[in-house]
Amino acid sequence: MSDADTNDGASDPEMVQVNLRLSETFLEDIDATWKEQGFNSRSEFLRHAARDAVKHPDFTRESWKQIAAGEHELRNDTEFVSREEVLAMMDEDGD
Repeated sequence: MSDADTNDGASDPEMVQVNLRLSETFLEDIDATWKEQGFNSRSEFLRHAARDAVKHPDFTRESWKQIAAGEHELRNDTEFVSREEVLAMMDEDGD
């Protein structure tokens, strides 16, 4: 990744601060994810996610739901959650 990807933005004149409103539970999911995936910070992870969304607009929200539901089905979780329940949960998080 470039320096811009990992910089906190404090000294980079090209970086612009953006504020988001997220539910607390969604933010907890984001925090767990960026740490698990080895990103240096929440900001780095969100920049990466936003860049992917812009570079790959062919991945629609429905595509991502299907990917997430498929990954869930592949895991052998002890608690079974149906594909429909996963899609419903994703809809709740996106509000």
